Amino acid sequence: MSAVLEWLTARQEEMVDALRRAVEIESPSDHAAALHRFADWLVPRGRAVPGAEVEQLPDPAGPMVRIALPGSGRPVLLLAHFDTVWPLGTLERMPVRLEDGRLYGPGAFDMKAGLVQGLYALAALAACTRPAERPPVVLLCTSDEETGSDRSRARIEEEARRSRAVLVLEPAMGPEGALKTWRKGVGGFTVEVRGRAAHAGGDHAAGRNAIVELARHILDLERLTDYERGTTVNVGVVSGGTRSNVVPERAVAEIDFRVMTVDEAERLERVIRGLAPHAEGFQVHVEGGLNRPPLEERMTRELFALAQEAARGLGFEVAAGGTGGGSDGNFTAAIGVPTLDGLGAVGDGAHGPSAATERST
Repeated sequence: MSAVLEWLTARQEEMVDALRRAVEIESPSDHAAALHRFADWLVPRGRAVPGAEVEQLPDPAGPMVRIALPGSGRPVLLLAHFDTVWPLGTLERMPVRLEDGRLYGPGAFDMKAGLVQGLYALAALAACTRPAERPPVVLLCTSDEETGSDRSRARIEEEARRSRAVLVLEPAMGPEGALKTWRKGVGGFTVEVRGRAAHAGGDHAAGRNAIVELARHILDLERLTDYERGTTVNVGVVSGGTRSNVVPERAVAEIDFRVMTVDEAERLERVIRGLAPHAEGFQVHVEGGLNRPPLEERMTRELFALAQEAARGLGFEVAAGGTGGGSDGNFTAAIGVPTLDGLGAVGDGAHGPSAATERST
């Protein structure tokens, strides 16, 4: 362990330079050409790791990159993503800068710093250990995490099923760098209400106001939030109607929900899917469900204990935390593979204007 730490410490400036370059290659989730440019930068850096096998998995919307270091036994899977929430051109108003030990730039914290850490972890293992002394390690870098991992989920789960454990290189929590031992499950619904249009002045009584009916359901939905259970339901977007002098025939609400357990997700889905009209003359249609299952604490317990032991061996303590946001670790934990999250950079501003990450790795 000390040899690996010494190897990495000696290359800290090199890692910062690699992160700077990674951030300078903008890679928003919805820009296929930019995602391919980043993959083209990443592949040769993977090949620079002695003994590593590198594969670029093609996809017109954005590739994945798989970097595998051979070893003995069942592999350990490292998960990272290189897509970001920042649109192309953000660098013009938010250039990369290093200031007071922090590197700032769009996507630096979430999560190109973690990806660089993963690359250098493989390189350190290759330099300081023999294949017989380590398990195989696979670094899987995806390009659609920020938009739900629809393209990459099957491959993530396939790799996880072959693995003894999954380590997720998403950012750590807070200035103390706590690891994420739980994440809420994340889902969404669209609720559509249909009523009957009518002239608001000449035939108001004949109309069935879809907006009014939807409003009743919105109040019901908001009451499903239960902070003690860790459950939140948020009606975030509402639309409906055509003109002020027409009784609206249609209204739609878009809903986000977050839960701590699979059981709670199933309960909430039953309730929301079971929404029925409050009054005659309306139809209610519900679509959606759970996108990312919860990463439950029971799936992280053993790995977190190992992380605590390793940290103490290096002279520091590591804390546990959790978040309402999801990651690809939610998928791997849900299929029964031990998973630990938050092993990436320490910093803040993941999706906000500060976009900062700690320089230390």
